[in-house]
Amino acid sequence: MASTSVPLTLPVLPLDDEVVLPGMVVPLDLSDNDVRAAVEAAQAAARDGNDKPRVLLVPRVDGTYAAIGVLGTVEQVGRLSDGDPGALIRGRARVRIGAGTTGPGAALWVQGTRVEEAVPEPLPGAVAELVTEYKALATSWLRKRGAWQVVDRVQQIDGVAALADNSGYSPFLTTAQKVALLETVEPVARLRLATEQLREHLAEQDVAESIAKDVQEGVDRQQREFLLRRQLEAVRKELRELNGEDDEGGTDDYRARVEAADLPAKVREAALKEVDKLERASDQSPEGAWIRTWLDTVLELPWNERTEDRYDIRGAKEVLDAEHAGLDDVKERITEYLAVRKRRADRGLGVVGGRRGGAVLALVGPPGVGKTSLGESVAHAMGRKFVRVALGGVRDEAEIRGHRRTYVGALPGRIVRAVKEAGSMNPVVLLDEIDKLGSDFRGDPAAALLEVLDPAQNHTFRDHYLEVELDLSDVVFLATANVLEAIPEALLDRMELVRLDGYTEDEKVVIARDHLLPRQLERAGLDRDEVVVEEAALRRLAGEYTREAGVRNLERSLARLLRKVAARAELGDGELPATIGADDLRGLIGRPHHVPESAQDPAERRTAVPGVATGLAVTGAGGDVLFVEASLADPETGAAGLTLTGQLGDVMQESARIALSFLRSHGAELELPVTGLKDRGVHIHFPAGAVPKDGPSAGVTMTTALASLLSGRLVRTDVAMTGEVSLTGRVLPIGGVKQKLLAAHRAGITTVVIPKRNEPDLDDVPAEVLDTLEVHTVTDVRQVLDIALAPATTAVVAAA
Repeated sequence: MASTSVPLTLPVLPLDDEVVLPGMVVPLDLSDNDVRAAVEAAQAAARDGNDKPRVLLVPRVDGTYAAIGVLGTVEQVGRLSDGDPGALIRGRARVRIGAGTTGPGAALWVQGTRVEEAVPEPLPGAVAELVTEYKALATSWLRKRGAWQVVDRVQQIDGVAALADNSGYSPFLTTAQKVALLETVEPVARLRLATEQLREHLAEQDVAESIAKDVQEGVDRQQREFLLRRQLEAVRKELRELNGEDDEGGTDDYRARVEAADLPAKVREAALKEVDKLERASDQSPEGAWIRTWLDTVLELPWNERTEDRYDIRGAKEVLDAEHAGLDDVKERITEYLAVRKRRADRGLGVVGGRRGGAVLALVGPPGVGKTSLGESVAHAMGRKFVRVALGGVRDEAEIRGHRRTYVGALPGRIVRAVKEAGSMNPVVLLDEIDKLGSDFRGDPAAALLEVLDPAQNHTFRDHYLEVELDLSDVVFLATANVLEAIPEALLDRMELVRLDGYTEDEKVVIARDHLLPRQLERAGLDRDEVVVEEAALRRLAGEYTREAGVRNLERSLARLLRKVAARAELGDGELPATIGADDLRGLIGRPHHVPESAQDPAERRTAVPGVATGLAVTGAGGDVLFVEASLADPETGAAGLTLTGQLGDVMQESARIALSFLRSHGAELELPVTGLKDRGVHIHFPAGAVPKDGPSAGVTMTTALASLLSGRLVRTDVAMTGEVSLTGRVLPIGGVKQKLLAAHRAGITTVVIPKRNEPDLDDVPAEVLDTLEVHTVTDVRQVLDIALAPATTAVVAAA
């Protein structure tokens, strides 16, 4: 029997997917906002009295509250075993939930009526038998688990209601089953329900044990490793017999997925063959696991998914211009590609000969010029997905083409994974640092890329893991590299080369103003109106504090400058808003590191003595200015011959010998005192000796340095030169003209000497750089000497 009594007003403590029955003592985590709010509200309500704080424990399943809750008292508040705040709560009695009301704190308050439970005394015979049966079943289950102490506790429970509610501790009961126990207010009916749930669970355990016993009897010592697999097979067999099902291994799902997927015909055929193999294989065999993984990979690939290209050519160009300053060659190439794609689409030529109109570009240039970020801008401009594949340090050919499925842990290659990650068959894939690929006994990844990057082959690309054809002809591949010579020739031949030779000073100022400065202001926690960096300060940062082809060091200098301003403002040494001019830089970040030679005192310049000439070179970090020093040994030392220092390569050493031989054979013509060279040693040195140097382009520089040394005439400070020299004095063409002229411009050089046959390369040099340089194109080294050597003065001749 059950009767109602006095109404209660309690804060609601919701239990998500949990149920607490009367008599249970449970710890609850107070880090949950709802739990903490209910406990705090209960504590606030209990301050005036001597009773313990009371809450209403209500199960909440899928956002729905149960109709019956449990009155709980907060026994203790402290820390749980993991250190989090918690409360120990004891369930007291059932409460039927009524209408909402108000109360202290942030918790939800409701009115409820306590459910009084009554059982007739003495117990009727049927109820007594039910109590005995429940205790027997519970004892049997607890003994199987080895919980002997709990057995004694259960045997000591006499009340029907308490015995039924004790089943709330059972871990095998679902939340729905526990809610059913909670909402069954009649004690005898509740005990009957608990007994039925326990009986069903024990029956399921008996079936499982029977299956395990049957399987164990058929397993000998050599087959013990298959025990778990056989148990699972037996369980599935038992379940199918109970449910009347005929499913043989659960492969219908894969077959339905393959038939429903939008796959190419050959891929569908291969996938269905694998499904047939899966149906014949055991569920737990290694082959079955491999086939499932392969089918999942094939079904996840976007075989016929493509994004629509954005054919707004002007809009694409505006996106590229907005996100990157300069880099006109790349922007023009992408604009041309989109224009051709648009015309082909307009004429129905999207697919010709099974191939689509992809592109393979190699962006080669020094670090920091924006090669990697340019890839994302290209994808943005084209309206395509973007994915980056880092190739630096990759040595395994399987990283590109995938592993054979026979290997444990086999995976598709990075190209297939990139397409899968992009979710379309026409993404922009950036192959970053392609010049850093390695090779060892596992194969050559660069050779594996030959098929990927060949427009004539990549429409039928085969990954070793997939073993089906994958069409990559619509993918735009952008490969980045710092050193062109490190890319294998066969691989380079498959890519369209676009050089990014670095930025001019004007471009750096624009990049710093429009991109770097806003980003660093945000990272420094400053607003645009709090710190203003004048253009003159940006120009000095680019020209004197950094000397690089890219802008990474420029961004670091800007970051350091803004950190100084922010720190001074916080320490009270400065005020915001602040304006930073060119003259303020030294006080904030110190003296500049790259003062042009033309700005130094004449006596301190490197070319202030005869025998020193200024050359131009190309390194992995872009163009650079280098100096060549020559000296003659004292004849009394007896050290004849040519000495070369500065870690020079074979080609550069040969260039030095050619320069010396030319001057010896044409000394009289050039009015140089070369007769004494046979008794005196010649020493040529390239400073920065820790840096390896090689190449023929320093030939004219070494010839000029030696001629300056022998004639006593200084080399002009504002002149730099590059070119290969022959034994007859001809100046031969070299490479990297654009990078070298950009380096001369950064170093403050005003006059540059280059070979006549390199004159067409001047078309690639930005106009603003050419306007500041006086470029002389020469065919003979005699012209170089006339331009580079200063007129002889009486003092210099006497010194010579």
